[in-house]
Amino acid sequence: MPSRSPSFSTRVVAWQRRHGRTGLPWQGTRDPYRIWVSEIMLQQTQVAAAIPFFERFVARFPDVGTLAGAPVDEVMRLWSGLGYYARARNLHKAARAVVDGHGGRFPLSVDQLVALPGVGRSTAAAIAAFATGERHAILDGNVKRVMARHFGVDGAVDSAPVLAKLWALADSLVPARGVEGYTQGLMDLGATVCTRTSPACGNCPVRATCVALRDARIAELPQRKRSRPVPARAIAMLAVVSRGEVLVEKRPARGIWGGLWSLPEAPEDADPADWVERAFGLAVDSVEPLEPFTHAFTHFTLEVRPWLVTVKGAARAAREPFATWLAIQEAPAAALPAPVKKLIARLPREAPSRGVSARAGSGAGSRGGRRGR
Repeated sequence: MPSRSPSFSTRVVAWQRRHGRTGLPWQGTRDPYRIWVSEIMLQQTQVAAAIPFFERFVARFPDVGTLAGAPVDEVMRLWSGLGYYARARNLHKAARAVVDGHGGRFPLSVDQLVALPGVGRSTAAAIAAFATGERHAILDGNVKRVMARHFGVDGAVDSAPVLAKLWALADSLVPARGVEGYTQGLMDLGATVCTRTSPACGNCPVRATCVALRDARIAELPQRKRSRPVPARAIAMLAVVSRGEVLVEKRPARGIWGGLWSLPEAPEDADPADWVERAFGLAVDSVEPLEPFTHAFTHFTLEVRPWLVTVKGAARAAREPFATWLAIQEAPAAALPAPVKKLIARLPREAPSRGVSARAGSGAGSRGGRRGR
C-alpha cells in the first residue's frame, strides 16, 4: 500500500481542485474556531443542512470567548433543529475549557484538541490540517467508506481490528504537501461520489485502482456489524395550555434532547388530566387527543401520543427553573426539539371552548363539555 500512496493522494488532490466543494462558509479561513464549529456540526449532519445553522451560530458567537460566556440555554436554542444535542453541550464545555485552560487561544496541536469535549481523533486531525497544514490523517464515516472500497478492506468497519487497519492505511496515504486539499478532497469524495448508495464510480478519480469496483463489491463494502431490531418506546406528551401559553419542562442533560426544553411526558397509558393535576397542581378544564407521531433516534424509535390539556387561566403554577410557561408564538425561536416545535405549531393560540372530557383515561375519552371546578 505505501507504494500506492503518492498516486492515490495526488489524484485526490487534483480532483478536489477541479471538482471539490468550494465557497462553503467555513472554507478559506485558518481560524481554528470556525473550523472547529463546522467540523462538529458536520459530524452527524449533511453540508446543505449545516450551512444555515453554522451561519447563525457564528454570527451570534463569533469567537470562542463569546461562546464560552453565553448561557448554555442560548447555545441550545441556536442548535435546536440540528439534532444530536450532545454536540452543542460539548461545544459549550469545550469553549469554556479553551478559555479556562488556554487563555482563550484555541489550541492547534492534535493532542490538545483531542482533550476537548466532543473532539475525537479524526475531528482533531481535520482542525489541525485546515488551520495549520499539519500532516494528520482523518477517518470519518465517509472516509472509512472510501478506504474500505478502494483497498478492499473486509470486516465490520466499526470493529477494533478493522478500524486499526483503516487508520494505518489513512496514515500511510497522507501526502507530504498539500494536506489541506487532500483532506478536503477525501471528505468531498466520500460525500459526493463514493456515496453509501448509488455511488458515481464513473466520476471517481481513483477508480482505476479501486478493489471494490474491480471485483464488483461496491454494494458489499464497507461491511458493518449485523444490525439489531430497533426497539420502540411509547410515551404520552402533554401540551398543557393556558391563555396562549404552553407549559414546558427542562430536560436532563443526559438522554434524548438533553438540555433542551420540551413538553411534559407521561406514561403512554396515563390519564392526562390526573397527571397534570398531580404533577403541577393545575386545574384541568378539558383534554383533547392530538395526532400521534413517531420520531426516530439512533438506537430506538419514540412513539408519541400527544394530548392537548387546557387548564384554567388562573392557575399559573410552574416549577421554575425546571418548568415554565412559554408563549406559543415564541416556540419557533425557543430551545425546543424540532418535533416538539412542530407539535406546538399546531396548537390553538387560545384555549378551545369545548373538548374531550378531562377524564380521558388510557383509551378513548367520551365527548363532553368544559369541566368546571
